[in-house]
Amino acid sequence: MSEESDAAVDTKPDVETTNEAKQKAEQARLAKTFRLIKGEEVLLTKRPSGFAFLGMYLLGILVLAIHFIFADANILTNDDSSGFMVILATLIELTGGEDWPFGFVFVMLFITWMNRLVNVSTSGRWVTIGLLIITLTPIVLQLDDVLETLTFWMDEPIGDFIPLDEYNYTMFGLGFVGIYMALTFYYQRSFHYAVTSDAVIFEHSFLLSRSHRRILFDRISEVMVERSPVGTILGFATVTILTDSGVGIVEESTGPGLAGAIPGTSEKAGDSTVEKAGKGILRSVIGLLTYQRTIRTVRADPKHCMYNIRNWESAKALLNEKHKDHSQSNLLRDLKDTIVAQNEED
Repeated sequence: MSEESDAAVDTKPDVETTNEAKQKAEQARLAKTFRLIKGEEVLLTKRPSGFAFLGMYLLGILVLAIHFIFADANILTNDDSSGFMVILATLIELTGGEDWPFGFVFVMLFITWMNRLVNVSTSGRWVTIGLLIITLTPIVLQLDDVLETLTFWMDEPIGDFIPLDEYNYTMFGLGFVGIYMALTFYYQRSFHYAVTSDAVIFEHSFLLSRSHRRILFDRISEVMVERSPVGTILGFATVTILTDSGVGIVEESTGPGLAGAIPGTSEKAGDSTVEKAGKGILRSVIGLLTYQRTIRTVRADPKHCMYNIRNWESAKALLNEKHKDHSQSNLLRDLKDTIVAQNEED
């Protein structure tokens, strides 16, 4: 055998040793990340796809576009502008243009309301609060200036607490949307999922919020896969795990249910019998028209499912395999085979 062959044979064990050391170090890191028990091993890890929160990024782009439009309404009007663009530019000018924020506030309030109403991935509480902050910031700046103007006769006028004279749409748009995009990316990376030899683990760590859910395979009742049209095109899907205890299923109400919230329908102490009967009939009619019912449905919560992951087929196949291995029917079959084998030996 040549010296080169001997060298190749000698270096092969070193490569294997290095790979084993890397695998052990990686398993130790994952064991700490997912808080594994002794003897447990990570078989697969997943994070949401880069396009998992595409709707949130598109919302940020929309808000930035609105800022740019109100920064210079003239960009909407040129020789090739459509009638809609001309109307929009006219409305911006009529509602204050660049100097007064009335039109901007109206548009942002409409977007905030619609985003909350349609109940999509961007309809969460924190996104809504962020949109409201963006919406009301111009009002706060204007109130500061108005307050100073109204108290000009005082020795020390009240106001001028904010050093900015006006709401710069370009500057604030870039600042707000930049922060929003950074937080969205951080939020997206805060989810981490693992399939181990004993359980499925959902780990979430965002700012000061922490959550850790561990589901044993024998508790799983169903594994569901949901693919949106965008997910089908871009190659990701949501894998949801349902359990007998109801994990993965939420209750939500449909219908406004306004019967008790309409002014004038509540009974008062001084109402006559006829007035009480009339209000009762009115409440019944309104209740019938705004009937509210509660349904149990599956909602893709990134904290409790493998939200919009790539290579979802491998995750589902592994979950089904581990679920089968830990199911009661499989355990009973193994017990039966063991008893039969022992009887044959005897």
